[in-house]
Amino acid sequence: MAAADEMILFALAATQEFGATVAHAMDVPLAPHEERGFEDGEHKTRPLVNVRGRDVFVVHSLYGDVGESANDKLCRLLFFIGALKDAAAAKVTALVPYLCYARKDRKTKPRDPVTTRYVAALFEAVGTDRVVTIDVHNVAAYQNAFRCGTEHLEARRLFVDYLAPRLGDEPAVVVSPDVGGVKRADAFRDTLARTLGREAPLAVMEKSRSAGVVSGAALVGDVAGRVAILVDDLIATGTTLARAAAACHARGATRVIAMATHGLFTGDANARLAEPALEQVVVTDTVSSFRLTEPAVREKLVTLPVAPLFAAAARRLHEGGSLVDLLESGP
Repeated sequence: MAAADEMILFALAATQEFGATVAHAMDVPLAPHEERGFEDGEHKTRPLVNVRGRDVFVVHSLYGDVGESANDKLCRLLFFIGALKDAAAAKVTALVPYLCYARKDRKTKPRDPVTTRYVAALFEAVGTDRVVTIDVHNVAAYQNAFRCGTEHLEARRLFVDYLAPRLGDEPAVVVSPDVGGVKRADAFRDTLARTLGREAPLAVMEKSRSAGVVSGAALVGDVAGRVAILVDDLIATGTTLARAAAACHARGATRVIAMATHGLFTGDANARLAEPALEQVVVTDTVSSFRLTEPAVREKLVTLPVAPLFAAAARRLHEGGSLVDLLESGP
């Protein structure tokens, strides 16, 4: 019988490429499993190796694509975790690069759902021991929603390492595209300033949303003569970033670069991100950018890999280590 301190890594079919990169970085093979669909849309997923007493990690990113919706992927992951626990896995950790439903973390209108909490309850119901994700919309809501273990990774260090050498001596300003993202933007500003060895001020864009319509044009902070770096957790339609980029350009920013961990690129993202003021869009590979089809927008896109970060986190968790320094030093 395998010892409880031995680990095993799975990646479900829709996240095989990302999972293979995690496996390579960890120098462990992806374990085989079966995913079988039935004519009525139901399915089953099971491990094809003995997981009894093992420390098991499962990679699956929960965004909707042309093959499976976010709901499909969530259901497959939950059922597979349940199967692993029924097969006597000692511990199961879900490595979830993009966590669906994390944006709806509180009631904003009467009788609103709080889907972050409901998803947490589903993970707990199948026996998940730990969930690891990166740059959720609201870290506090994520941590408070789950009763099983949670770990939260950040891509801030990856973005700063990419950006710093490309700034050179140019003055920069970090811009939060809305008030809700100020804390995230300020943490980014602090890391960037320490890396550059000089100050980088913070600016904030006004934003309000009602019935899906975004409004607000005020920009608090000085961006004139500086490279404006827009920082957010995700890009959906790109409306927020396009508005902020245009505002920064109108107020004298020399260049505008957008950085967001998750590139969903839904709706009119191809048109919105074609905004001339927006020079570059930097995301990670938590979500495939298949929806971006406009060549001019694709030329602006830079994708940074976060699989090594997940691999380092999984290795440390397996060995009982801390993830604290990963937030600043990277994998």
